[in-house]
Amino acid sequence: MFKPVIGLEIHVELNTKSKMFCSCPNDPDEKHPNVNICPTCTAQPGSLPVINKEAVRKTIKTGLAFNCQIPEYSKFDRKNYFYPDLPKGYQISQYDKPLCKEGKLQLTINNQQSTIRIRRVHLEEDTGRLIHEKDYSLVDFNRAGIPLMELVTEPDLRSAKEARKFAEDLKLILRYLDISEADMEKGELRVEVNISLGEKGKLGTKVEIKNLNSFRAVEKSIDYEIKRQAKVLESGKKVIQETRGWDDIRGVTVSQREKEYAHDYRYFPEPDLPILHLGVPEFLNEIRAEIPELPQQKRERLKREYELDEKSIEVFVQNKNLGEYFEKVVSEFDPRLPHEKIFNLIKLASNYLITDLQGLLKGAPVSSEDFLITPENFAEFITLIYEGKISSKIAKQVLIEMFKTGADPSHIIEEKGLILITDEAKIEKIVKEVISKNQKAVSDYKQGKKTVIQFLIGQVMAETKGKANPEIVNKILRKLLKS
Repeated sequence: MFKPVIGLEIHVELNTKSKMFCSCPNDPDEKHPNVNICPTCTAQPGSLPVINKEAVRKTIKTGLAFNCQIPEYSKFDRKNYFYPDLPKGYQISQYDKPLCKEGKLQLTINNQQSTIRIRRVHLEEDTGRLIHEKDYSLVDFNRAGIPLMELVTEPDLRSAKEARKFAEDLKLILRYLDISEADMEKGELRVEVNISLGEKGKLGTKVEIKNLNSFRAVEKSIDYEIKRQAKVLESGKKVIQETRGWDDIRGVTVSQREKEYAHDYRYFPEPDLPILHLGVPEFLNEIRAEIPELPQQKRERLKREYELDEKSIEVFVQNKNLGEYFEKVVSEFDPRLPHEKIFNLIKLASNYLITDLQGLLKGAPVSSEDFLITPENFAEFITLIYEGKISSKIAKQVLIEMFKTGADPSHIIEEKGLILITDEAKIEKIVKEVISKNQKAVSDYKQGKKTVIQFLIGQVMAETKGKANPEIVNKILRKLLKS
């Protein structure tokens, strides 16, 4: 029985203002080619690199978030190879003294936990970008020199699903740390997979799958490669150590070249950059203090403090801004209220934020300047619903108006004449009219079809344009139908 052994190499473009070794803008949204360039990032003779301190800080911050060791000294190295979009003919990277090493990330899949060890997190510069036309290729050096962080795991992953979950969790953590937007469509996060099939506790021949630009591609390529390698081994042949690419259209990996080894790159210390002294407690403590509450910590706290269900928690963890807004709304509820009422208000607020409000936002963030509803007004809106002062139908109208104008809900209710009808005599008169118009429904109810009452309640609400108190309508309807 062959068992897969999987390790990941994940490249992340950091969101610094400037490039790694020069002052050119780091702008992933720039559409015009070769405008964010200078003599340093295009390797003109006599130009010298200068280390981007913020990129170093962000890489160390990532390492500390994963409980990595930060060595006292680190250095940059030259990684020598030729490629058309690599202007220097070498890449400034790190070899034997990375910024971070020996960390870990806890994964949870189907309530099963596993620990994935992180071998190293190092820093280098990105390459340029090739644009392939029919008969020629063009080079855009805007990306050349952008700070590129590489995280390398130990071969601790055992399935395609586990590898995908690791990459997804990493992306979320990077966003919480404000390290990178990690947008895979823009190439800000790229995954490479190292995979081998072994038996009886032995490692097999390692194959690398390069430049996977979606979580789906990570999962599908690993699943395919496991089957491909198993078929090769079962036929009595040997797996070749090579680099393969993923053909998303055909759903297969394809051979690209034989795998390089470290000595092929002829690494040597970068002569134009100094050794970095990192073992300064004040420096590391300052970075450590910047690490916010991370996703798993947030999951545990939301469950503990607000008693939310797992689906709601995951929405607020994945959508960080919405989660922060939810907590601001909850903070507006009177803490002196009984626990049960607070719990019900929190649950109601969570439901309206996740369903109705997100429907109105259509993917836009609550942190946008165009979003006008204050947490105080949203908390008041939820309280009005809970106390039965507006029906669910009216609530939808009020929320839409709040979304458009930012007005407080009480003002909207008064101005639009949406105040709930609670006068029992008035409601009873309307109920009697509905009963007289729907004798068949009344007859069905009396014959045991109790669900018909929902139809009758709906008719009353339609007559009152959603303004009748639903509880009073229900009570009066049952009383009259009984008699």
